[in-house]
Amino acid sequence: MKVSQKRTILLIVIVIFTLGLIAGAVYLKNVADYKKAVKETTFDEINISDIPDGIYIGEYDVNFIYAKVEVTVQTGKITDIRILEHRHERGKAAEAIIDEIVDEQRIDVDAISGATNSSTVLKKAVENALKSRL
Repeated sequence: MKVSQKRTILLIVIVIFTLGLIAGAVYLKNVADYKKAVKETTFDEINISDIPDGIYIGEYDVNFIYAKVEVTVQTGKITDIRILEHRHERGKAAEAIIDEIVDEQRIDVDAISGATNSSTVLKKAVENALKSRL
């Protein structure tokens, strides 16, 4: 193998390695941003009885987890919540939180163990739906 071929191969290896490092750094930054967004998510107190009857759409996105929900309100109560879309890491179990929100008639219910981040995103999507009509 000629010296020029060795240099070309070495250059290619260095470029691939550098690109890998950059991609890894971008991914780690995205993960850090996602965790920060979930941690900083807060919930407002909403008086559901103030919400007019209707069907409301809300969504919330923290990059790795996204939820879009449809909330039905009748006579001052949440009667139904449908998950229209839920992109999650391993948070499928969090979808059970929807029943708790309907049962307790409040958004800030306890998170589903093992799916805390997805629980937060789903709850915030419900809040955003209800706030769209205030």
